[in-house]
Amino acid sequence: MQTHAPRVVGRDREIEHLDRLLTEARDGHGGAVFLVGEPGIGKSRLGAVATTMALNHGMATLRGRVGAMGTMVAFRPFTEAFLSLIRRGEMPDPAALGPYRQVLGRLIPDWDDGDSHEAGISAVVLGEAILRLLGLIAADRGVLLVLEDLHGSDPETLAVIEYLLDNLEDQSVILVTTLRPEPGSGLDLARLADQRGTARVVELRPLDRREVRELAAGCLEVSADGVPDQLAERLWSDSAGVPFIVEELLQEADRTGQLLAAADGTVQVVDDLRTGVPAAVVRSINSRTNQLSSQSRELLLLAAVIGHRFPLSVVRHASGVDERLLLATLRAGLAAQLVGPDEPVPDWYAFRHPLTADALLAGLTPAERSALAMRCADAIEELHPGLPGEWSPMVAELAHSGGDYARAGRLFAQAGRRSFDEGSMASAVHLLNRAHTLLADDPDVTYRAEVLGSLLLAAGENGQFDHPVAKPEVIEHLDHQNLDHRKVAGLYVRLAGVEHLAGRWSSASTHVAIARSLLGDRPSDADVAPVDAMAAMLEWGKTSPGRLKSAAELATRAAAAAERADLPTVAVDAWQMLGVLAREHDLDQSIVYFRRARQVATQSHLSLQRVMSHLYEAGTICLAEGAVTELEHARHQALRIGAIPMAYEIDGALGLQAILRSEYTRAEEMIAACLEVTQRLKLSRGAPYELVTMAVLAGHQGKRAQMEATLVELATWGERASHELPLSYGLARTFCALLEENRELAESDMAQALAYDAQNPTTFHMAGKNGLGLLLGVLSRRNGWPHHEAVAATAGSKMRWNRQFVQLAHAVLLGRDGQAAEATAMVSRSLESSEIYPMARHLGLRLIAEPAAADGWGEPVAWLRQAEDYFHNAEVPAVASACRSMLRQLGATVSQRRTGSDQVPAHLRQLGITTREFEVVQLLVDRIGNKSIASRLHISPRTVEKHVASLMTKTQQPDREALSSFARTVLQD
Repeated sequence: MQTHAPRVVGRDREIEHLDRLLTEARDGHGGAVFLVGEPGIGKSRLGAVATTMALNHGMATLRGRVGAMGTMVAFRPFTEAFLSLIRRGEMPDPAALGPYRQVLGRLIPDWDDGDSHEAGISAVVLGEAILRLLGLIAADRGVLLVLEDLHGSDPETLAVIEYLLDNLEDQSVILVTTLRPEPGSGLDLARLADQRGTARVVELRPLDRREVRELAAGCLEVSADGVPDQLAERLWSDSAGVPFIVEELLQEADRTGQLLAAADGTVQVVDDLRTGVPAAVVRSINSRTNQLSSQSRELLLLAAVIGHRFPLSVVRHASGVDERLLLATLRAGLAAQLVGPDEPVPDWYAFRHPLTADALLAGLTPAERSALAMRCADAIEELHPGLPGEWSPMVAELAHSGGDYARAGRLFAQAGRRSFDEGSMASAVHLLNRAHTLLADDPDVTYRAEVLGSLLLAAGENGQFDHPVAKPEVIEHLDHQNLDHRKVAGLYVRLAGVEHLAGRWSSASTHVAIARSLLGDRPSDADVAPVDAMAAMLEWGKTSPGRLKSAAELATRAAAAAERADLPTVAVDAWQMLGVLAREHDLDQSIVYFRRARQVATQSHLSLQRVMSHLYEAGTICLAEGAVTELEHARHQALRIGAIPMAYEIDGALGLQAILRSEYTRAEEMIAACLEVTQRLKLSRGAPYELVTMAVLAGHQGKRAQMEATLVELATWGERASHELPLSYGLARTFCALLEENRELAESDMAQALAYDAQNPTTFHMAGKNGLGLLLGVLSRRNGWPHHEAVAATAGSKMRWNRQFVQLAHAVLLGRDGQAAEATAMVSRSLESSEIYPMARHLGLRLIAEPAAADGWGEPVAWLRQAEDYFHNAEVPAVASACRSMLRQLGATVSQRRTGSDQVPAHLRQLGITTREFEVVQLLVDRIGNKSIASRLHISPRTVEKHVASLMTKTQQPDREALSSFARTVLQD
């Protein structure tokens, strides 16, 4: 008789589906399936069948399972899967992963250089890294990843799986997962994926009568007709169609002599079958363990207390037996079909089925079970001092089972804080919440307050803003138990942090005020630094004219107090905030602040904060002189520690610099990649910036329709895009209007940018307030020397992008005052500043040529020739045409440019519409009069009238209104 049927029974459709998925994966089309069913229904057996089929097709295979005892260890199934690949020598060269190699250091210890955990890697970024690694493993053969027991999985693992499901379609990867139909996040994910079409849920049904008979025949090695009807009926009724129980019942009947092989190849039943479910399974397992010695049975009980899976070293240490007896017990357990090696992980074994461990423990009293659990907990602590990795939550579970709630609570708190430090926020909340619950009656109120503080921090970072503990009443409860008032104040600061992240500014400010009142008039540095730091954050996030000044004052106090109290994290955050704020008034001081933040972070081994400080410093250097070398170096550092989101933020900044340098093709590639990744990885913080940068890219090329469409998308972000509004008007729309030679619209857009900045001062310094806005105001004579002097005194005016416009404004004012030589010299200085910004450089020359010619200074003709040549080659016809018209007005010779005809759409050229007529068509969209069109094209109104008449004839439009509608339709197409 066989312990397992030689083939899987009753699962032909499921096996066909798995085979189809594997075939599609080898053709480059990935997929996923959730195998859902009760214990013993055959989920793991189907996973094994899929693995066999994949190996037969030459595919790579990986398998991982959720940890023992239901302990929530983030990403454990993936770690198991990849480590097994390394042990088999099948792991591809990780160098091909680029920066994602560091990200995977979270899962693969050999790849961890010590910084990956500090990078705050999100589950989504880790999902992208896993997807890329699976792609390498798949290569030209495909890969099968089997993840088992997801009903007990941690939230981070489920988040990674969700990301994989959304992105498997074009990968040679098949994901097979197993889980029980128990309510929970795992089942929710499976159902959602099935609804969205990213995976299929296969619910494994119990076997019917015929299939139970067939399964029994396979185990008994007879034909289906050779199974006695009495046996088949009893197996069906007592197993409820669960294959595992069918096999267990057969094993028990065979061992107890109730089954005999007949000479004709059939099986005979001796007496009546005596079975029961689940008692039959318990008896079956107990009948096998009763044949073992008492010491061997105790070893199995210790293993069962740990869970379905157990480490052999712990069982040996807890029992105190020698290796000879341990190995003998293992051999007996293997022979009795009770246990087997857990293949993905050395030293770990597993019971044949979860019911096996439950059956072994069924006969124990609560006291006996508690005693065994505590022996295992003590053994793990002795074997693994400090309880690294999964050992901490495992011992916490054992201590809980053993009734030592204080020990369990402290260990859950330890595990929760570690999960938080590693970026596993949801697991941190789960573990800390268990600690908070278990320690509810602990006499150490100070420690309980520390756990609550950690839980509030984790809940806020995980977006659980309405978590049950995030209420003042919870803090008040501890306050009434004589908790030190400084600790109470610290808890209110943590609660304020939750409210701040939730966008509930008023409540956050109230909690900060309560914290200040509790600390009194002379608080210690250690107590007041976090309060001031949080208050500074709240000020920074407000929408008010004085927010930046107030935030700077609070951040200054917080930084000084934090350094005196040796609170490096608070100090670094405060110095960084001061550096950003100082850009408004002193660039050198800004760099000093960032370097101080970087120094503190380096001394305290805060890798992420160190790189962030470097990024801020590099940003200031770039603003000052337009140099991007330090930004690129900061990007390299971010990639080295696996801080992928930060690296993409830097790419966004580099993309904007490429726009300003007129490197539009490169900029478009960079920004498109950034936008795609920010959306794919759900990096909501960076999305508005990437969108406004894309709008700037369109605006700087005069592509109004594309720019406006992008800004419409930006508007959907609502208040989260409020800080980008000045940029959208001052750096995108204003430039687009200038390239259309629509000075009136440019003035209006810049006025709107300045209004937004006045209402809510921005830290985006190239929006126009300290540069182009001044120049436009001087050109229109709205701004004079007083305004110039006020702007020139700011740090923003000394930033290279702004400096070119401030210098041009200075030149115009000097020329207006008759200081021709000084004005010309100032233009030369501006040309030095604008050397790396071709479009802005030539647009500036076009803008100042008019006042230079009017006031008799400089070289307006030479400047206009340079600008005309640039904009003609850049295919910006409106500005090029304006330059030619002005040159004619100045009496200069102008060469005819007829190559602009390719700008006219083909179907309009077929109507005979000329380049100049097409320029008129573009302006007719706005339904403006001949005089306005003439002004923009630098021709006479009479000439415009002739062009309009010609256009009506060529397009067969009855009147000017119809011609305008025609123009709008043509340009939209």
